[in-house]
Amino acid sequence: MGIRNRRQFLEESMLAAATAAAATTPAIVAAQETQSKSPNEKLGVAVVGVRGRGGSHIGAFAGRQDTEILYICDADRDVGGRRAEEVGKRQGGKVPTFEEDIRKVLEDDRVDVVSIATPNHWHALGAIWAIQAGKDVYVEKPVSHNVSEGRRIVEAARKYNRICQTGTQSRSNPGMQTLIDFVQSGGIGEVKVARGLCYKRRNSIGERGSYDAPKNVNYDLWLGPAPEKSVSRPQFHYDWHWQWDYGNGDLGNQGIHQMDIARWGLGIDHLCISTLSYGGRFGYMDAGETANTQVVSHGYGEKSLIFEVRGLETAAYKGAKIGVIFEGTEGYAVCPSYHNGTAFDKDGNQIKSFSGGGDHFANFIDAVRKRDHKVLNADIEEGHLSSALCHLGNISLNCGGNLDIDKAKEALDKHISQDDVHDTFQRTLAHGNDNNVDYSKTPFSFGELLEINPEDESIVKNKKASHLLSREYRKPFEVPAAGQV
Repeated sequence: MGIRNRRQFLEESMLAAATAAAATTPAIVAAQETQSKSPNEKLGVAVVGVRGRGGSHIGAFAGRQDTEILYICDADRDVGGRRAEEVGKRQGGKVPTFEEDIRKVLEDDRVDVVSIATPNHWHALGAIWAIQAGKDVYVEKPVSHNVSEGRRIVEAARKYNRICQTGTQSRSNPGMQTLIDFVQSGGIGEVKVARGLCYKRRNSIGERGSYDAPKNVNYDLWLGPAPEKSVSRPQFHYDWHWQWDYGNGDLGNQGIHQMDIARWGLGIDHLCISTLSYGGRFGYMDAGETANTQVVSHGYGEKSLIFEVRGLETAAYKGAKIGVIFEGTEGYAVCPSYHNGTAFDKDGNQIKSFSGGGDHFANFIDAVRKRDHKVLNADIEEGHLSSALCHLGNISLNCGGNLDIDKAKEALDKHISQDDVHDTFQRTLAHGNDNNVDYSKTPFSFGELLEINPEDESIVKNKKASHLLSREYRKPFEVPAAGQV
């Protein structure tokens, strides 16, 4: 992937960014493919992480004729035990073995497929260990907890010739596929801006403190690669999303779906050349660390991908709250869900609508049968790139500092004309005002402009930001370094 004018593109992107500085799961349609009924052709499956999204993984594999769930693996004994019993009923009495430790599951040669829906900080290590053990992998989004981890999964999948699907289900939905084809074929003219939206109300997760992990949870295994720390949030499950050691905020939780659709529509198959983010955790002080209000701008030279996260009360934007908007020279397209959307002309008149759900798990099984990762609708490399864009946005924000709102507004009004960048910044400030945000208590942070080298996926001349491309791992739960998978 040679980018000859990367420096020129970067300068253009940095100028645009500097200007700004101045200033539910889709419906699953039953698989239509023929499933073998032969016991000799059944694939053995292990589902790892079964409390939340893992339930959908169980439903997909336990509901097929050509797969059998052999293991349920989870650090929570109560949840895992209940799930195993449920699967047994669905599989005609064939109760899967419950196991706390994924390493023991991977020792069983009967396991062909490992399906991972753990907390984010376990995604990459679980996938890599499974691939090294000769298993094919379905791994949830984001596929990684940091940028480096995603590329390591890609390396492992290619080295060991394993199939690895990313859990971005929209790529298997015909409604979304046809909408993307329409956008890329010029249906709304030339598209240079894709805007992802994650307007999802989030409340405080409670006071930071020292709490006991549930007695039914093997906390050492739950932590895995993460630092050995006591629990600092009142609710153990799910609220890990809002703490950096385990999650990536709503940018990586919900927003990864829309980030992926936006990049897909722009037809971009590499990382950006610049990233800038601003925002903060507004409206309350709690155990959470990630932003609940955030804007990320990824520069690609002539194209840009803008992402907005809003966790406080807000109205929809152009008819979408959780979705993607493609802005073209002859109109725009709005995707308010995982599987449908509508295209409009410049005057807001509807041009065409798109709808239709698919089966992402069936696509995965098809690729496993054919031994061809190109059959996948969301190969691990696609998942890595879209996940990495989320991580880069968080890196920019975490490397920044508090912003003087009044000075920023004054600079915007004086120097910036009414354009898209100005509008996004002003709408973000208005959103805070609408929610009576006191920036003296919950500060507004303006991130650092990052120069990205997409050829080696590095951050240029910024040691602090570069350090955040990976993390320190707790032994023996270490994600391999580059070239060591």
